[in-house]
Amino acid sequence: IDKLMKNKNGRDIVATTKHLGKLIINPNITFNKRETELRKEEAKRSVKPIYFQVKKGEMIVREGEKINPTHLWKLEAEATLKKAAPTLSMALSMYLMIGILLALSYIVLLKRSNMFKGDSKSLIFISVTLLFMFLLVVLYNTVAEEVARGFPFVTPQVLLFAVPITLGAILISIFQGLEVAIAFSLILSILASIAVEGRIEFFIYFLIGSLLAAYGVRNCRERLVLIKTGMKVGVLNIVMSLSVQSLYGNPYSLFGGASVVSGFLGGVLAGVIATGFLPLLEMIFGFTTDIKLLELSSLDQPILKDLMVKAPGTYHHSVMVSNMVEATAESIHTNPLLAKVSAYYHDIGKINKPLYFIENQVKGDNRHEKLAPSMSSLILISHVKDGVELAKQHRLGKEIIDIIQQHHGTSLISYFYQKAREQSKKRGSRSSPVKEEDFRYPGPKPQTKEAGLVLVADAVEAASRTLVNPTPARIQGMVQKIINNIFSDGQLDECELTLKDLNQIAKTFSKTLSGIFHSRIKYPVPIAKGETDKRKENGDSNNLSAPHEKNGSRENKNEVKEDLKRLGMS
Repeated sequence: IDKLMKNKNGRDIVATTKHLGKLIINPNITFNKRETELRKEEAKRSVKPIYFQVKKGEMIVREGEKINPTHLWKLEAEATLKKAAPTLSMALSMYLMIGILLALSYIVLLKRSNMFKGDSKSLIFISVTLLFMFLLVVLYNTVAEEVARGFPFVTPQVLLFAVPITLGAILISIFQGLEVAIAFSLILSILASIAVEGRIEFFIYFLIGSLLAAYGVRNCRERLVLIKTGMKVGVLNIVMSLSVQSLYGNPYSLFGGASVVSGFLGGVLAGVIATGFLPLLEMIFGFTTDIKLLELSSLDQPILKDLMVKAPGTYHHSVMVSNMVEATAESIHTNPLLAKVSAYYHDIGKINKPLYFIENQVKGDNRHEKLAPSMSSLILISHVKDGVELAKQHRLGKEIIDIIQQHHGTSLISYFYQKAREQSKKRGSRSSPVKEEDFRYPGPKPQTKEAGLVLVADAVEAASRTLVNPTPARIQGMVQKIINNIFSDGQLDECELTLKDLNQIAKTFSKTLSGIFHSRIKYPVPIAKGETDKRKENGDSNNLSAPHEKNGSRENKNEVKEDLKRLGMS
C-alpha cells in the first residue's frame, strides 16, 4: 500500500478499494449494552470491600499530621456511628420533651385563653395541624438537602426559607382565634427549629413570620385577605432571611439573592395553600369562619326567603334582633358578625307553624284560644327543635345551631303556665297538678356571650312591641325589667356575660329602640272653607296624655332604679 500511495494511480486504486470495501463488507460485531452492564455489576461484586479496623484508644490522626483519604474514611465512620448509635434514646428524649412542652402550653397558655373553646374537636384540630406542620418541616428539610446537592448556588439553609411554616398560624388564627394562634406559633417554632438541627436563627425566623400571619388574618372576612397576608409575610421573610445570611457572612452573595426569593415564596405559598384548605377544614371539622358568616348574612339565602314569605312577622322580628345585637356585640367584646347572623336564623323553626306565633297572626285570629295551655306550650317549644333541624339541613354551622338551640335557655312560658294554673284551680281536685317544668324550654342555657346576647335581645324586642306610647323612659324601664327577669331566672348563669356587660347591653338596647320608636311630628290636617276647626272638640292627644306621661315617667324611673339595684349596678 505504501508503494501504491507514492504515485497518483496507486492512490486512486487504494481509494477505490476502500470505497468498494465499505460497500461489500458488513460488520458482524455489535455493542450489547445489557450484557456490558451485567458484566460491570459482576465485576463490582467480585471486588471485596476494604475494612479498616479502628481499635479502642487508637490515634486516628495526630496534631500536625497530613490527612490522607484513610484518615477521612475513619473520621467519617466514627461520626456516623456516634450519630446513629443513640437514635432510640434520642427519640425517647425528644418525645418526652415535646410532651412536656405541649402539656405546659395547654395548661399555661391555651386553658387560660378566653378564645380557646377547649372542646375535643378544637383540641384534635390543633394537634393535627401541629403534627402536620412539624412533619412538613421535617420532610422539607430532607428534600432541601437533596436538592442542594444538585445546585451549587443554593444550600439547605437557603431553601428552608421557602417552607410555608406560617400556614399553621393562619389556620389556627382563623378557626381558634389570635390568642390560641400565638401559643401555637411558639410551640411550632420550637419544634420546627429542633427539626432543622436546633438553629436559633430559624426559631426566630419561624416565630416572627407566624405571629405576623396570625395577626394579619385575625378578622379575616374575605379570602383575598389570606393572599395579602401571605405577601406581607413574604416581605417580612425577605428582611429576616437577609438578616440570617448576615449572620453567616454572605448577605450580598448569590446565597443572599436565593434567600430573598425563597423567603418571599414561603410567605405567598402559605397564603395560597390556606385559601384552598379553608373550605375543606370547614366541612371536616364543622367550623364557622367569618367568611362563611358573611355568606350567610345575605338576606338572599333560601331559608331566609322562605321565612320572609311564610312568617313575615318573624322575619321582621329577626332583622330587628340582628340590628340590636350587632350594635351591642362589639362593646362587650364578642363577635358582632356571629351574633348578627345567628339573630337572622334564631327563629327559623317558626316556618313550620307560623300562625301559632303572635307576630304572624292577623288581629282577632288567635289559634291558641282553641287549644289547651299545655298544647300551646308544646307548639311554642317545638320551634327550637324545628329550627335546629332546619339549620342542620342548610349546614349553617355548629356555632349558629348552638345559638338557635340556646336562644330561649330554660325560660318559662309564663302566659300559658299561668293560664294552666287558673284552669286547674277552676277544676279543683279533679285536675292533675300543673308542673312548671312542662312549660319551660328544654335548654340548654346560653353557653357563650353571643348566645346570651341573642336571648336577651329576643325577649327585649318582643316586649318592646307591647309598649303603648314608647317614650325613652318607658323603653329604658322595660329593657331593665326584662334583663332583670332573665338574670334573676338564672338564664345567663352559664355564659360569660358580666354585670358590666348587662349594663352596657341595657344602654345600647335602650338607645337602639328609642331610635326605632322615635316620635314623629303630627302635621295639621288642611281645613276646607266653611268647616269649623274640630281639633278642640277631639282634643290634643299629646296634651291629654301629658299628666299620665309625667306620672308614668316617674314610675318608670323608680322601676329602673330598683332593677339596677337587683343587678348590682346601682
